[in-house]
Amino acid sequence: MKNTKHRAGFVAILGRPNAGKSTLLNALLGTKLAIVASKPQTTRTAIQGVLTLPQAQIVFVDTPGIHKSSTLLNKRMMDSVRTAADSPDVALFVIDALADFTEEDAQAVDLTKKIQAPVIAVINKIDWLDAKPKILDIIEKYRPLHDFAAYIPISAKKGEGLDVLQREIIERLPVGPALYAEDYLTDQPERFLAAEIIREKVLHHTQQEVPHAVAVIVDTWEETPTLLRIAATIYVERPGQKAILIGAGGAALKKIGTLARKELEHIHGRKVFLQTFVKVRAGWRQDPAFLAEADWRRMV
Repeated sequence: MKNTKHRAGFVAILGRPNAGKSTLLNALLGTKLAIVASKPQTTRTAIQGVLTLPQAQIVFVDTPGIHKSSTLLNKRMMDSVRTAADSPDVALFVIDALADFTEEDAQAVDLTKKIQAPVIAVINKIDWLDAKPKILDIIEKYRPLHDFAAYIPISAKKGEGLDVLQREIIERLPVGPALYAEDYLTDQPERFLAAEIIREKVLHHTQQEVPHAVAVIVDTWEETPTLLRIAATIYVERPGQKAILIGAGGAALKKIGTLARKELEHIHGRKVFLQTFVKVRAGWRQDPAFLAEADWRRMV
């Protein structure tokens, strides 16, 4: 840390929904920190992940996808995006190489124009492209919109191009000592991470309107050296969504609980006893009191 060339700083990860921001965060950290699903708006709050290397410490801030706000929940999600974009040392704008370019993409780039720091355009999912020249086509679409510091093609899922991206980030960070202890990974409490894992399983195993209408709150957390007991409530907005989530004879909820429990056991290295309940809370996405209760900062 005495080396004057050591660098440290904050890197905001921005982009449209489903661009692969959370997959990129997990790939850069080498561990699963953010939940991943094919549903839009999977990430609902800014998630901090710290990568500590001999020559640098990079504090990544993953954010919800840039979108139009239709509910109080969506507005708060966008507030977290703007906060993360307020004063980073470097920003990544993640582009889905498979998605058609739309006006919404151009509007999302507008947010990056207010960032004083260098913004790197990260073209993700290149492993799915049938012709690499398409990368040049994507660059030509985005070049007139903003003076990006660099264009880096990657596959977050397969790890392609991440070494190049990491180098590009580090060389733009300010020189300075580490901001956090060497073993520090995230600002997210264990309760929040557990709630997110349960919500991820819901996202993977439900369709239509259910994923967007789901929130998870951990009610109790008791641990011993050999056992972790967790009770969590899955909230939905309508009785029909509750019925879908529980499934015939409770089969759907049992499957979700089993998958979440196995992942939690892997993470914590001990047996987990997980209880899940489903409750209807109409209009929770517009309820300030409920959103405050569900805020990860209270899950301590």
